[in-house]
Amino acid sequence: MYVVFRCTDCGRFLYTKESNKTRKCPCGKVVKIKKAKKITEVQNGKEAGEIVRKLQEKEYGEPFFGRYKENE
Repeated sequence: MYVVFRCTDCGRFLYTKESNKTRKCPCGKVVKIKKAKKITEVQNGKEAGEIVRKLQEKEYGEPFFGRYKENE
């Protein structure tokens, strides 16, 4: 089981296994899973990653790191 949640410092969407006690956000904050604002729980990491991607895109726009658009 995986938990999708928000960083308590920067608000970024993240996910981790439900059994983990903490998760380090790219902002540097170590988030305690029990204290984080949980969004949802899902069965596998792939599904959790997809949910996080969609939530990040909805809130912050399309990601650009590592992906460059071809000339249109």
